[in-house]
Amino acid sequence: MKLRKKSKLQGEQEKEQTQKMPTEGMEDYSIEELEEQIKSHKTKMRRRTIIGTAAVILALIGVYLVIQLQTYTSVRTIDVYRSENSGNSSYKEFADGVLKYSRDGISFLNRKGEEEWNQSYQIQNPVITVYGESAAVADKGGNSIEVFTKEGLKGEIETTRPIEKIAVSSQGIVAAILKDDASPQIICYDAAGNVLAELSASLTGTGYPLNISLSDDGTILLVSYLVIQNGKASTNVYYYNFGEGGKEADNYEIVTDNYEDMTAPSAFFLDQETSVIVGNNQLLIYKGKETPKLAQTVELEKEIKSVFYSTRYIGLILKNEGEEGNELCLYNKNGKKVLSENFSGDYSNVKICGSQVIMYEGKKCSVFTRNGIKKFDGELNETIQEMFPILGVNKYIVMNANGMEVVRFVK
Repeated sequence: MKLRKKSKLQGEQEKEQTQKMPTEGMEDYSIEELEEQIKSHKTKMRRRTIIGTAAVILALIGVYLVIQLQTYTSVRTIDVYRSENSGNSSYKEFADGVLKYSRDGISFLNRKGEEEWNQSYQIQNPVITVYGESAAVADKGGNSIEVFTKEGLKGEIETTRPIEKIAVSSQGIVAAILKDDASPQIICYDAAGNVLAELSASLTGTGYPLNISLSDDGTILLVSYLVIQNGKASTNVYYYNFGEGGKEADNYEIVTDNYEDMTAPSAFFLDQETSVIVGNNQLLIYKGKETPKLAQTVELEKEIKSVFYSTRYIGLILKNEGEEGNELCLYNKNGKKVLSENFSGDYSNVKICGSQVIMYEGKKCSVFTRNGIKKFDGELNETIQEMFPILGVNKYIVMNANGMEVVRFVK
């Protein structure tokens, strides 16, 4: 009897297990199904998020393109920061503000038109040059040079001969061409007025210095000399190294190249390792930190009307042959033409600000982008004395007879 009861019990247990098995299998299947549903839901949500984000991005791109690809013809004044004696002053963009200078002195204005410092002087014919963190004001035809940084006066220099042209490095070293019809001099000074190097030029030797430029650290001096040989004009390009690389060189001379049938009134450094000589018929790009070497020659087939540059680009305004108007060209550091646009009218002031070329004459102004888009073509309310872009959509600082204005391009 006991054995029979056991068997019956076992049978019932087996029956219960058999009944449970399908139920457990169904539970497992439902979990898998639930996981699939969760995955599917997540995928749908992710897809919706991606589509929504893409739609927002496309909308923003569309708005950006609408703003960037059209030509504006008017401006709206946003702020005016008035300044005394603005009509008798000239302006130069510098650091993150503006230098305001005249015969009587110079001051530095921040982007709200506030004067952060001023320095008085007596300079009859002030000319200014800026490179990086330094600026220098010279009395053309006189003997005074004032050197400045964003913080104010760095040094004063007195020359022994009349000043014809100056260059400044970012470190505040100054090179000056001192006028003398028979034997002009090129002298390099530190900001305190101490003579660092003195070079003599001659019409029958090096030639007459047309232009000079200093490298960022002030150790390399580039000079473009005009030479007359057999009644023809040619150019001597000299590089002088006042640092370690020029110690073994005679008279600091590390490069002396001659270019026949070319005059080169423009010579400048883009950065420590790239310098440019612009002749009447070609563009010469030199590369090298210690000993510059000719890296690229660009032949020019049109007459050059003006030359301008930044740390990234070389800009030229060329006169169109056989047709009206001019050509605006930008070249990169390797001599590749990256912008070519025709335009009408003449502008005495042309500058590169970032990826924009700003041209102005009186109230008239044109702005081109690096991509060839004419961003602005019209007139401002007052005669423009300086202009550059600031942060914000189509916002610019303009210096005029009223002082400083913040304007925005509008249709």
